[in-house]
Amino acid sequence: MASDFQRRKISGVFGAMDADGDGFLTESDFRALTARWLDVRGTDAGTPEGERLAAVMMGWWDTLDDAAGHRGRVSLDEVLQVADALPAMPDAVTRTAAAMFEAVDENGDGVISAEEYHRLVTAWSGAETPTDEVFARLDLDGDGRLSRDEFAGHWFEFWAGDDPAAPGSWVFGRV
Repeated sequence: MASDFQRRKISGVFGAMDADGDGFLTESDFRALTARWLDVRGTDAGTPEGERLAAVMMGWWDTLDDAAGHRGRVSLDEVLQVADALPAMPDAVTRTAAAMFEAVDENGDGVISAEEYHRLVTAWSGAETPTDEVFARLDLDGDGRLSRDEFAGHWFEFWAGDDPAAPGSWVFGRV
């Protein structure tokens, strides 16, 4: 069962993804999230980058809908149930981290810069959001970028962890 902290951090992401505010995630919410992300990136769905982003976002929708029984809508409690199972499924979390890393690494240089991270958070939140403090917290080795391993660790901590002090708890921004 999700702790209060897990509910709080995942609720924030859920609320950002619930584009129509009806309390459920649907395919149309993920299409809206994809459009928001494309807009922040200054591209469209017809470009290779846009196709890659759309595939990642819509792949998430397919995974969540599958976990919720293919009803076409997913509640916050269902997302939390999925998150409860993730500590025992590190490979599944790592695969989603790898897909997300590819989507965020705009220039394909194998790292996520502070600017790329900023666009990630802005796309998810739907609003311009300061990220310098959070990025510094996530950049464990202080080299000014997030490696695949750093990002994967943070991704796992966010979705499967319950430690408010863990840097990964902030992967989608300040909690």
